[in-house]
Amino acid sequence: MKARMNHPVMVVPDAMKALQALSESTKQALPEKLLELVHLRASQINGCSVCVDMHPKLARRAGETDERLFAVGAWRDTPYFTDAERAALALTEAVTRLSDREDPVTDAVWDEAAKHFNEQQLASLVLGIAAINVWNRLNVAVRQPVGVWKV
Repeated sequence: MKARMNHPVMVVPDAMKALQALSESTKQALPEKLLELVHLRASQINGCSVCVDMHPKLARRAGETDERLFAVGAWRDTPYFTDAERAALALTEAVTRLSDREDPVTDAVWDEAAKHFNEQQLASLVLGIAAINVWNRLNVAVRQPVGVWKV
């Protein structure tokens, strides 16, 4: 596969720096393993091959197991995730699938996440979900090939 164009973050001055800064800001309040699970789940939903390839590698570096990584797409039906991780994954799905339902981020989903994360953590989680969705949309739009960016 060949990209349709140079990646937008390489074309628009300071775009890469801005998106990297956004992503980095979320790492202050949340464990890296959790963020990688969130990034992987959103990327699966969005069909971003670059991120579906990249984030398991990053998660493994952070100490994540293959068993849990293989189960992310079926997180509701496996015993491998904590209640906090399940709340984060549910919020990830809701924020990523905004047009799938009339009330995409229900009070139940939000309240469950708020039970497990303080305000700074919850803000970082929402920003992390937003950031991966931006990366997914950029990569999918330009058909960014897997393996161009090494981790």
